[in-house]
Amino acid sequence: MINGTTAPGFEAVKRSFERQMRTLAEENAQLCVYHRGEKVVDLWYSKHSDPGFGPDSLVNVFSSGKSLEAIAMASLVGRGLLSYETRISELWPAFGAGDKAQVRVADLMRHEAGLATFDTPVDVDDLLPDNIKANRVGRIIEGQKQHFRSIETGPREYHAMTRGWIANEVFRRVDPAGRTIGEYLAEEISGPLQADVVVGLNGGQLARVSDITPLGIWRHLGASFRPKFLGRRVQHNFLQVMARLLKILGSVRRGAAARMPPVKGMQGVSFFNDKRMRQGETPSANAHASARGLARIAAMMAAGGELNSVECLGTPAWQALHQDPEPASMGGVLPTRFTQGGVDQFLPSPEGSHWFTRALNDGRGGFYGWMGLGGSIFQWHPESEIGFAFVPTSLHLLDFVNERGKMLQATVLECVQGTVAP
Repeated sequence: MINGTTAPGFEAVKRSFERQMRTLAEENAQLCVYHRGEKVVDLWYSKHSDPGFGPDSLVNVFSSGKSLEAIAMASLVGRGLLSYETRISELWPAFGAGDKAQVRVADLMRHEAGLATFDTPVDVDDLLPDNIKANRVGRIIEGQKQHFRSIETGPREYHAMTRGWIANEVFRRVDPAGRTIGEYLAEEISGPLQADVVVGLNGGQLARVSDITPLGIWRHLGASFRPKFLGRRVQHNFLQVMARLLKILGSVRRGAAARMPPVKGMQGVSFFNDKRMRQGETPSANAHASARGLARIAAMMAAGGELNSVECLGTPAWQALHQDPEPASMGGVLPTRFTQGGVDQFLPSPEGSHWFTRALNDGRGGFYGWMGLGGSIFQWHPESEIGFAFVPTSLHLLDFVNERGKMLQATVLECVQGTVAP
């Protein structure tokens, strides 16, 4: 069932991966890790020996794509085409309508633009690159007013899909070639690095995609009643799951994102398996990648913007992307430290921290990046020179901060730091 290789010293990662595939509700999954520029873990699993799934299969990694759009925006900073302090309305005057004139690029990247959702849903065909360039999405954004949750919780609210749509509009207006983020990634990142990472799939790539399969909420809750020693197939027990669910639900009910589905016709997560949706560009929630591809880009980021003599980000751009991590609660719930460039900085939790802080951070301290709905992780650790990617097709929607993948990250850190248990 488990295929692939691990380098000497990383055998514990394979054992952890095997244990997770055996004990949790998994269908297909990939794990790839680089250390000091070398691939040290390359594993994949298929529960039913799916002949269509392998190490190079493409899977929707949802919000892991937010780090890809952050890299794209940083490239503009590195070329001197914009600053994170720049007001978006200076680059795109029509954006300033609806009291948005003061929104900076850094506000957008930190999820503080007050645009967590739009009053008008986007048509799925508007997300095709040609239609993006015809300003179909841009016109919706131009007419949108800001919505902030409350003064008490602060401006940081998860722009789950909208951050990527807005960033794409900024990017194509500033990039001298007028490219979208998906086009930039193909030409400047994925292509030169030979990394299977795509925003906006073409016909040939569509044939390589594996569907995502949500683990239903009721099935997840039911599985959480079973004790671990009797074969519980989810990470947490019922009380732990309910504590996380109630905390998140309270935030969603109060937040702007509860008002309207972002895309016309969207009913549930499986909508992302739609062929038209896959072809469109939603960088924040609809990137498709293999773990091999993501880990290769993560290795480049861990090494300061260059891998195997291929420079993707110069030092100034890389440093600017990681600068000024600001602690703030996301929607009054999730403790985050987003940099001005839009990636989170994960740090070990101080003693006495809230359990949600520990759930998010402990085991991935020192990493930067983000993660995707229900499972995927795309992060890098500059100090230890680790590039990490976990890509499952089974989405555990109640695993809100991807703790099952975090177990694998923690094992990788132990191997690198020489503290792994025998």
